[in-house]
Amino acid sequence: MNLFETLQNLVGQVPEPLQPLIAAFAGAIPFVEGEGGAAIGILGGIHPAVAAVAAMIGNFVVVAALVLLGAGARDVVVHRRRTAERARQGAAVGGGAEPRPGPAPGDGPGRGSARRAKFQRAYERYGVPGVSLLGPLLLPTHFTATMLAASGVGRSRILIWQAIAIVGWTTITALVVGGVVQAVS
Repeated sequence: MNLFETLQNLVGQVPEPLQPLIAAFAGAIPFVEGEGGAAIGILGGIHPAVAAVAAMIGNFVVVAALVLLGAGARDVVVHRRRTAERARQGAAVGGGAEPRPGPAPGDGPGRGSARRAKFQRAYERYGVPGVSLLGPLLLPTHFTATMLAASGVGRSRILIWQAIAIVGWTTITALVVGGVVQAVS
């Protein structure tokens, strides 16, 4: 039994008022996301609108947390690098006795992974809206949002476009899965 089937079975085993929490939990998982969470909920017997909203909330809460953490981490790293650079410049001007360090280990052209390179090409081509809206076709929204935050894009801009993407993709999925379930019934 895989994760998808486990979560779907869990929906039927918990009391009805708690069932949307399973869809929300599923929506919070990378690669399952809002789309999968809505499908799990609908196939588990939750009303499509309730399943979709719960999955959207679960997905967005985790994405928002990752954006805030990623942007905060980036701010710390940028601040430390600027402080270190100012200290090096001050030492070079003041006495010049200390040697200047070379590039940090891992800096250079081979540093990024294939996913990072794919993301960077898409970002340069489509911008934040395009990467957010088309991102679920390539990478989970969790990764896309974190990479946008690490690239220095503003938190609110990322969150707005990620919310639009999560609502859009989850709604489409809920409509399709709900329609199929209705047609089969």
